[in-house]
Amino acid sequence: MSDSTSRVDVPLEVGLFVTCLVDLTRPSVGFATLKLLELAGCAVSVPELQTCCGQPAYNSGDRTDTRELAKQVIEVFENFDHVVVPSGSCAGMISHHYPALFEDADPWKARAEALANKTYELTVFLNDVVKLTLPNGSAEITATYHDSCSGLRELDIKDQPRNLMSKIAGLRVVEGEQAEVCCGFGGLFCVKYPDISESMLDQKIDDLLQTKANMVLGGDLGCLMNIAGRLSRRGSKLEVRHISEVLANMTHVPAIAAPDQGGQ
Repeated sequence: MSDSTSRVDVPLEVGLFVTCLVDLTRPSVGFATLKLLELAGCAVSVPELQTCCGQPAYNSGDRTDTRELAKQVIEVFENFDHVVVPSGSCAGMISHHYPALFEDADPWKARAEALANKTYELTVFLNDVVKLTLPNGSAEITATYHDSCSGLRELDIKDQPRNLMSKIAGLRVVEGEQAEVCCGFGGLFCVKYPDISESMLDQKIDDLLQTKANMVLGGDLGCLMNIAGRLSRRGSKLEVRHISEVLANMTHVPAIAAPDQGGQ
């Protein structure tokens, strides 16, 4: 066991499910997640054949395409000890909804259940499974945390990210009164009902600003992009980041929606 990091006795073979949003818009979250998993002593693989988890199709009622996407994910990830996802919504799709896509007599159902049982959202895996101890370091950050609907209500994620943040010296967390309130993203919800979504988002933004924090953290990139975009349009300089970037000490990467974000 290292002095700085809790390690498992035998390296766990972990498959990193990157997610579409991380891959296409915020790869730094993927690199931060990889760094954290390796700090925990895991042997990490990022399969090139991974695809979308199928959540957009599922939420649109397209079960046929969802099943095909699920089969692809199952085939690619089922041989790992664990699957880790830096997103509550995608982790919830795999762990909670995949088994229900298949009939009991379908052999894919058992495979879906097996994958579901070993799939974890990132902060749950780091806090509850490998019990990561972060290396010594400090950060002069006052942050507020947004609890995403998928993470909080579907996966019961509340204490895990806060426990991890408490291990960073100099990181002070200020809770918003509406930390558990939806930001209005909801995947296709913000497209179908933009006026309602924007009203919900503005209430969320008002709550974040009243905390006087200088950074918003969260575990779901969809929510964070939604929040960051609205903050930018309202002229706020409040930084928005995925929690993995702070835990991995990768805040040198421009914040989400920052003007100089470039290709990061």
